[in-house]
Amino acid sequence: MALETLKGINKVNGSEYVISCEIGKMSEPRAHIHVIHDYNQILFTLQNGPVKEVGVNGCQVVDMIAVAKHIIEKLNEKFPSSYNEDTIKALGDALDFQEMRTLDRKRREVEGLSKA
Repeated sequence: MALETLKGINKVNGSEYVISCEIGKMSEPRAHIHVIHDYNQILFTLQNGPVKEVGVNGCQVVDMIAVAKHIIEKLNEKFPSSYNEDTIKALGDALDFQEMRTLDRKRREVEGLSKA
């Protein structure tokens, strides 16, 4: 049921990543998140190396958080729960903290580089 919430989704966290797949097919090789409904699986290809140094070759961990938040939000629409609401808030906070980190790294001109 959880993966049903991702049917028809082609963007996560503002990036075109999610592609629904059939058995044995990776329908879009440039995608970094594959939703394989036939096996009830999500396959994440994570970024390997800094984007400015190696280019985009995967998704970010923040995108995994965004997928989890989306799934729980959609499930909460069908099965409302204060626990779900707390989880959605916590995942939203996590996304906000990661955005603050990104903004700080951009300000310091180290975003996308192997620098602290």
